[in-house]
Amino acid sequence: MGERAAGAVEGIDTSVEAVFREERGRLLAALVHRFGDLDLAEDVTSEAIEAALQTWPVDGVPTRPGAWLLTTARRRAVDRLRRDQAYAARLAVLQAEADRADPAPPADGDGLPDERLALFFTCTHPALAADDRGALILRCLAGLTTPEVARAFLVPPATMAQRIVRAKKKIRAARIPFRVPGADELPDRLPGVLQVLYSIFTEGYAASSGPRLQRLDLAEEAIRLARILRRLLPAEPEVAGLLGLMLLVHARRDARTGPDGELVLLDDQDRGCWDRSMIEEGRSLVVVALTGGPPGPYGVQAAIAALHDEAADVATTDWPQIVALYDVLLGLVASPVVAVNRAVAVAMRDGPEAGLQLLDALADDPRLRTHHPYAAARAELLRELGRLAEAAVAYREALELVGSAPERAYLQRMLGSVES
Repeated sequence: MGERAAGAVEGIDTSVEAVFREERGRLLAALVHRFGDLDLAEDVTSEAIEAALQTWPVDGVPTRPGAWLLTTARRRAVDRLRRDQAYAARLAVLQAEADRADPAPPADGDGLPDERLALFFTCTHPALAADDRGALILRCLAGLTTPEVARAFLVPPATMAQRIVRAKKKIRAARIPFRVPGADELPDRLPGVLQVLYSIFTEGYAASSGPRLQRLDLAEEAIRLARILRRLLPAEPEVAGLLGLMLLVHARRDARTGPDGELVLLDDQDRGCWDRSMIEEGRSLVVVALTGGPPGPYGVQAAIAALHDEAADVATTDWPQIVALYDVLLGLVASPVVAVNRAVAVAMRDGPEAGLQLLDALADDPRLRTHHPYAAARAELLRELGRLAEAAVAYREALELVGSAPERAYLQRMLGSVES
């Protein structure tokens, strides 16, 4: 939401805030499509919401709130364009189009055209830097303020403001089109959109630094955005796979930390605290993701998460099937992180020595030198094998790389246990 409107929204009735939360992305996308200017669309979106904050508590929420906001924002945009002579030609074209068009916007239940899919692809265009894509998604589609986006990326607000301005300038300078890619382009472009959403969720699931293990606000925003994308692209199995993966993992959120925020490993989690309705929804999405064609990486990861969620405990988890799914995933994504996860699953199936051999075979991969879970996994297996001095070395390596306080505290405890 715009910086000016964000603070005011906090004090309004929850139902009105929910309307703003749902409508803002659709409104912004419709305005960008109409006026072709992201900055202008953001400004008048904020102004329309501010007008609603003044009007709705007195007159009540309109029966078609999206249409009310769109009409208000379009009027504000036209007023701005009238005052700016540089936009005179553009305004003349817009007015001519408006004269020919039906004054009512295309209806989708509320009268507001849903152009969010085009905005997804605009914000994640390959011409933009990877970090800029995530920042724009959170700023434009999730409606976070610039300081909130800065906190998500662990950078100062001024740095994030510059990053967002740079991305918007790139969109203008490169004339990145505001449109949904054609059927021939979609297979190449969709993975970038999914990767941005997954990166946001991953930071929410396991914060890279800070006092908390989880950033539930980020995880829930990623799920909300994935739900939007699922509604917009219902026939894409990998969209279903990504949403299913997020739900199946997020279902464990309440059991992953103890009363003081400490890390609770999967073995020790109270599975009665897992969100069963979220698990069932995630499992149904796995079926969608793996039906009717070759599996994609998010669908396979969702299937792995489902096997974890279906098991009564770690001992009865179907580790052979999980290893088989990791084999499939490695064929789709040649990632050392996937190889690490597969090695841990092999250790659960065949014993710690088998898993350690696989981890040691990855030791020379430079991509794992800053990946603390690799060192932590080696430490755990070395500890299980009774090789305590080597485990201590591996725990220290992991401690040099870990960012979040709960993970650091856990590793310190484990280091103390093998040293004593």
